[in-house]
Amino acid sequence: MEYGLIGEHLGHSYSPEIHAQIADYTYELKEIPREGLDAFMKAKDFKAINVTIPYKKDVIPYLDEISPQAEAIGAVNTIVNNDGHLWGGNTDFAGMAALIRKLGLIFKGSKVLILGTGGTSRTAMAVAEDMGASEIYRVSRQGNDGAVTYEDATSLHSDADFIVNTTPAGMYPNINGKAIDISGFPSLKGVVDAVYNPLRTELVLDAQASGIPAEGGLYMLSAQGIYAYGAFLGKEMDDAIIDMAYKKVLNGKRNIVLIGMPSCGKTTIGTALAEKLGRRLVDTDEQVIKNVGMSISDYFAANGEQAFRDRESEAVADLALESGLIIATGGGAVLREENVRNLKRNGIVVFLDRPFDDLVATDDRPLSSTRDALLKVYNDRIDIYRKSADVIIDAGSGIGQVAEAVLGAIS
Repeated sequence: MEYGLIGEHLGHSYSPEIHAQIADYTYELKEIPREGLDAFMKAKDFKAINVTIPYKKDVIPYLDEISPQAEAIGAVNTIVNNDGHLWGGNTDFAGMAALIRKLGLIFKGSKVLILGTGGTSRTAMAVAEDMGASEIYRVSRQGNDGAVTYEDATSLHSDADFIVNTTPAGMYPNINGKAIDISGFPSLKGVVDAVYNPLRTELVLDAQASGIPAEGGLYMLSAQGIYAYGAFLGKEMDDAIIDMAYKKVLNGKRNIVLIGMPSCGKTTIGTALAEKLGRRLVDTDEQVIKNVGMSISDYFAANGEQAFRDRESEAVADLALESGLIIATGGGAVLREENVRNLKRNGIVVFLDRPFDDLVATDDRPLSSTRDALLKVYNDRIDIYRKSADVIIDAGSGIGQVAEAVLGAIS
């Protein structure tokens, strides 16, 4: 291996995709069991590597030189082999700082709560100190090693300006988890979450729903990867290069979720987008039909709307865990907040706002089989569509124009 990533378990790493955006070398993943680390490091059979859990501390004794940031944090995630001289650095620091800059958060003179006490929490603490935060508290369940408990964080530090999550709470597959309830922090100005899968955790979704700037860890991951590339080859990196790599990785991972009224063109526009992007189109209604073994109108008639909504929520939850899809939702999928949150975790939600006069009532749609019924549904849902959407697209023009408008809005 010349360039790549070492760790114990690397199945879900995005690092090869990040390096592929700008690098002309092959970036490999190499899983190393604990008993194999000593031989690997002594062999020095690589040009430059990244290091991830659980070896960020374990590799330090093998290094000839370590950067001041890596020494301060006590962890190394980047190693460069200069003719047998091993230099170790930590680009997680620069990645975390880049994410905070992207959100426009000003830590100087602020109170920062860092959730967790592991290696990433030490990185976050070093960044917060470097950015001039006046008060920094690490938060853990037991409050060990100088940390405060979550109960104390809420009762004694409810005036916190920023929360940085470095715990695995909310990480796939336990996507419903969150380390803390932000409703107890009325002064919050921003939330940073190191978790990048899903793209938006419960913590991030809570913050964004309250109008608080918040983002997950994909930008941090992209930034540290680009800075590592710079360290590998001795090149200077800047935010413009990070932004480019991040957007390419994000657009490849993120689902495009189409919401809107029945007959607004979700499946038609979705088909056009799938062809343009080379992605798979999935339809939540079709998924329900497949799961229940009958048409929606027949299932509605036999079991009622509540049962159908339950099956719809199951289909949405399953599809929302995937990435890189075009998802055409049923017209009523947004009626349940849980569906919207699930769809937003790994997706950008696009409302196709087609004028009512262009909508068509059809017999196969139980709640909009007549023009009057369609108008009632439209009036009941229009505000929900707008509130649920990340992007609103005027869908009153031709298929090609609407598809291009969607692509332009999300790129």
